[in-house]
Amino acid sequence: MTENWIAPSILSADFARLGEEVDNVLAAGADVVHFDVMDNHFVPNLTIGPLVCSALRKHGVTAPIDVHLMIEPVDRIIPDFIEAGASYITFHPEGSVHIDRTLQMIRDAGCKAGLVFNPGTPLHHLDHVMDRLDMILLMSVNPGFGGQSFIPSALDKLREVRKKIDASGHDIRLEIDGGVKIDNIREIKAAGADTFVAGSAIFGKGDYKAIIDEMRSEMAKA
Repeated sequence: MTENWIAPSILSADFARLGEEVDNVLAAGADVVHFDVMDNHFVPNLTIGPLVCSALRKHGVTAPIDVHLMIEPVDRIIPDFIEAGASYITFHPEGSVHIDRTLQMIRDAGCKAGLVFNPGTPLHHLDHVMDRLDMILLMSVNPGFGGQSFIPSALDKLREVRKKIDASGHDIRLEIDGGVKIDNIREIKAAGADTFVAGSAIFGKGDYKAIIDEMRSEMAKA
């Protein structure tokens, strides 16, 4: 049974105090640091790059850093994130001309690799690369901005991907990102997710531990 991970998205953190924010959310019970990279090209926003990832490692963050590349093309920047200390690197199939090669490049460097699917992206890209994947990330909002509402059709997509993972026999995490909150995390878990990205639902809400504890108690009911 895969352990359930809560992965706060630092996109919603206070960037002036980023190291402290990450320390606090991990101390409150989070498992993974979710790192949203946007290029103002593939998505309509510009966020952070490898230097910030490296700075968190130098600050002393030892938890897994889960880097989600919402950029195009991806191959040029991947080595920089590996050097900066990324644990997982996920990218969108639209961001790579050769998906299999990009996945292999990540794994050859000792990093875990994954694919990301937008709400409207079909899942056929999974058909020939399941043996190359450590994570599949489903977007339950259209990427580019934090604080959006969960798109309900993501639940059906989760169930479909959960079946694919179980049938493959491979150890692949199933991550969900977008609009995850205390009041919907139970049904998201029931649909098959085991890794939960939450940004605005955690950061900026004061008591991180209380929120994470409540999320875990909701998941336990699924």
